[in-house]
Amino acid sequence: MSRRRTLKTVTGVSGGLDVYDAAVDPTRSTLASSIEIAKIAENNKIDALFAADLLSFGAQGAIGAQEPLIYLAALAGVTTDIGLIATVTTTFHHPYNLARLFGTLDHVSNGRAAWNAVTSSLGEENYGDQDLPSPEERYARATESLEVVNALFDSWKPGALVPGSDGAVLDASLVRPIEYRGTYYTVQGPLNIPSLPQGRPVQFQAGQSAGGIELGARFAEVVFTSLATLEDAITYTKTIRARAAELGRGDELPLIFSSFHATYGATEAEARQRVEESIGTLDFVAGRARLEDMLGGGIDLSELSLDKPIPVELLPDPKTVNRRRGRVEIFGKLAAEGKTLRELIIASKDTGHWAESGTPEQLADAIAQRYDAGVLDVISLGGLGDPRTRDFVENGLLPELRRRRIVGNDYRGETFRENLELPPLARFQGEA
Repeated sequence: MSRRRTLKTVTGVSGGLDVYDAAVDPTRSTLASSIEIAKIAENNKIDALFAADLLSFGAQGAIGAQEPLIYLAALAGVTTDIGLIATVTTTFHHPYNLARLFGTLDHVSNGRAAWNAVTSSLGEENYGDQDLPSPEERYARATESLEVVNALFDSWKPGALVPGSDGAVLDASLVRPIEYRGTYYTVQGPLNIPSLPQGRPVQFQAGQSAGGIELGARFAEVVFTSLATLEDAITYTKTIRARAAELGRGDELPLIFSSFHATYGATEAEARQRVEESIGTLDFVAGRARLEDMLGGGIDLSELSLDKPIPVELLPDPKTVNRRRGRVEIFGKLAAEGKTLRELIIASKDTGHWAESGTPEQLADAIAQRYDAGVLDVISLGGLGDPRTRDFVENGLLPELRRRRIVGNDYRGETFRENLELPPLARFQGEA
């Protein structure tokens, strides 16, 4: 029996007010806090840094993340091994630019780039669009975008650029136009950046609606998910891998990447107390607005009792929602199960993601359950910027996962693709 791929670990950078310390303290760089996190993560052999994105000034005054590609390019210069995952939309970027940007990141990082492709549910007002395109159109555009980008990465054939006595030697006959003609994009190519260290950056994709599953099954090597329960994780994994197999990708891909919202305690009682304290400080007015957004933004919860379920007739049909249908499905299901408005607001704090509390050993048990079930390949461990949480991760959770041989002790190769232990990349026509 072949060795099981170890669980891969990711932590976030570039989001939150701490990034903008320079706005109030000119002696600090907006990169300072993330450099600290990046070095902590690399010292702990965490596999990747993840940069989220937000394309507009958010609801309730949330500041957006810094632009992920520029941010991660800067972090590439102060790290050597850790992967760099940038979230970038297909809806508001041209695929030729995307190929050049991610190709450059892969080169400057020596093969550590990854693209988390999203279709975006906001920001259209900043890109000349009166209305956000429908999910169907966004996913159709994303499909073409990924086809173009992959074709551009593959437009440099093996041997096109080789070392010579006086420097690199180019065989231009091995760099070929892609001549792409689609509904949304017409791209001649080829890419004007040489073959990448990884062949292609690792392809992540986020989206759990029907369109998201189809896109992920077709293209993604790793899918970023919101799977609050083990049952959800099993159902989703079976669904997307069955579709990937139908598309000829086998049953090994895509890998399942879950965000892990952990509340740590030295004892179970301490962890439970911290959860209760967190609930006790919730702003339920802001929480209603957040839940309204999770339910598609077209629902008014302001007059409803906190301790009663949301009337079923108020819940939207996900198919009628133009934004984040995956979130609408998650919270619509919870509401239909009879959870009270208060319970839903509390759940919305984790935006539908997997949340657990306990000691490092208990949290390792929860992780092991999903890992052993084959529905968890990559996990996001947050909070490294907080000294208390960092201590629990560095000295509690990670050592316990390594003791159980769930997480590895070191990086496995020179590129992010190698560290993720992905199967060989079939890039060129005629390859398996």
